[in-house]
Amino acid sequence: MSGTGGGRGGGSEPAGGSPKRRSRRLVGGLRTRLVVTFVVVALISAVTATALAYRDARTAVLRRTQDAAVNDVRTRVTAVAADFDLPPDQRSLARFAAKVSDGLGARIVVARYQDLVAVSDPLADTEGRITVELRSAVRAGDGTRFQRVMWRDEPYLVVGMPVTYADGDHRFSGLEVFVITDLRAERDDTAALLDSVRAGILPVVVLAAVLALLAAGTVLRPVRKLGRATRELAEGDLGSRVAVTGHDELADLARTFNETADALQASDARLRDQEAKARRFVADVSHELRTPLAAMTMVATVLEEDADQLPPDAARAARTVGAETARLSRLVEDLMEISRFDANAIRLNAAETDLADTVRASLALRGWTDRVEVRLDEGVRAVVDRRRVDVIVANLVGNALRHGAPPVTVTLGTRTRARPTTSTTSTSAGAEWVTVEVADHGPGLPPAARARVFDRFYKADAARTRSAADTGGQGSGLGTAIALENARLHGGTIDVAEGPEGGAVFTLWLPLRLTGEESE
Repeated sequence: MSGTGGGRGGGSEPAGGSPKRRSRRLVGGLRTRLVVTFVVVALISAVTATALAYRDARTAVLRRTQDAAVNDVRTRVTAVAADFDLPPDQRSLARFAAKVSDGLGARIVVARYQDLVAVSDPLADTEGRITVELRSAVRAGDGTRFQRVMWRDEPYLVVGMPVTYADGDHRFSGLEVFVITDLRAERDDTAALLDSVRAGILPVVVLAAVLALLAAGTVLRPVRKLGRATRELAEGDLGSRVAVTGHDELADLARTFNETADALQASDARLRDQEAKARRFVADVSHELRTPLAAMTMVATVLEEDADQLPPDAARAARTVGAETARLSRLVEDLMEISRFDANAIRLNAAETDLADTVRASLALRGWTDRVEVRLDEGVRAVVDRRRVDVIVANLVGNALRHGAPPVTVTLGTRTRARPTTSTTSTSAGAEWVTVEVADHGPGLPPAARARVFDRFYKADAARTRSAADTGGQGSGLGTAIALENARLHGGTIDVAEGPEGGAVFTLWLPLRLTGEESE
């Protein structure tokens, strides 16, 4: 029997492997964020420019209108007042208001002199348009004043001025003139300007979106290439590189990626070369040890046969040498087997086999029939390499007998499930499997040990380190690794778990394939 690993622990994950998920372009991707940013900036800029243009245009129109109105009023009132006699009566005051209005394009003119009030248009309502503040400012005689007012939701400009005497001190004559100018035309002009600017926002936003798409394509194209190269590198293609164009930050990033990939490829090549040398060294050493070990085994066998005729100390030493030579022989055989797996020099000699007979023969060959309880479904047949299945069963049962506690049970059956996760096989869910379950009732394995039980040379119990006085058959730590490699060679795997009543449960999974079935 091949030397078995002294430790227990978790091996390959039995659950069905999920397909590899690739990154998807989501709604919130970089392209979308760039386009949204461009559009938002363009929209804010357009709205801000529109607001500023509207404000400046409105201010300019109103200022031009009010300046023209003030000048017209001042000129017209001065001309008409030159021939006006004070104090006026109601009729003369009305004629004065009419004359001023005629010279101002029929604007509404209100003339006041103490308690007399005359309006150029008798039907016009002027009380709501001439405010108390404006009247007070005009009555104070501080010169021409104007005020914009809203009356019945319509805009008006009201210009007021006091009429003064033409003598040197320009005293206030008591005559007040107010001219009401309709600003609806100016309002409509500024509203039309605002509508025109608003209509230009949509083309600006569309243009910004188009430019953003073009810019995003220019920026994201090298990013996508870099992402693709990174995925290829992560999948094992160490020769993946990206073309470097330009001298911007993206070009620097591409150069850094290429330099990193070069360093990684060189490091991988060195590691592979060192690993190959290490494997060749182990294989060469194992091969070279076989000849002297054969001689040592022969001598040790002779000494053990004559041990009863030797003194007690010599007999004990002879038996120890025999046991250690046998253990060394198993270790060398295990190393050579591992070397063949590493070199891919293993080939299956598969044939349709009765697995119940195979398990019974493996136990009988090693004298374990009376130490192991078997629950074997009869008639379970599959295409396997019988010798390698024997190696797997021997390693698993030997571990259970050595490190577990009785009763040790071996159960053979079939199950339907997804393929256990392995690095070399794949099949659809719901496949038929042969299972060989080896369970013991010992202390079991902690999760940390289950995670490493199939590692080479791993031993779960550090206290069980082999010594010269140890004749209990302590393994080399390679048995479970060899068992797993043989299972994978068949397209299966081995997993380990804690038993429902304690102890460890190792389960061998093999595809249930018969002669003539399609190979996986």
